[in-house]
Amino acid sequence: MVNEELIAVHEFCASRNVEISFVNSLSESGILETITIEETAFISDEQLPELDKLVRFHYDMDINLEGIETIYHLLQQMKTMQKQLSELKGRLSLYERMNH
Repeated sequence: MVNEELIAVHEFCASRNVEISFVNSLSESGILETITIEETAFISDEQLPELDKLVRFHYDMDINLEGIETIYHLLQQMKTMQKQLSELKGRLSLYERMNH
């Protein structure tokens, strides 16, 4: 967490009209990492885009926490698979150049 800014959870929730309990639930389920300093919970600014997406799932699309957990884990699996595919394409490209 080098060069990250921390945002207080209560400030994020107030600015987005989000319940603090929702963010706490995301943290408890392991989807979101919070940092507690002197009894105040914070999130890193790097997590904001992902958190905004999760807030839209819940408040705009009316998806419950269990659904969000499922979607989140599927998206993480897709990212992992995309990274693996990219690495394999790179290896294949290298192999093809070596054989020509």
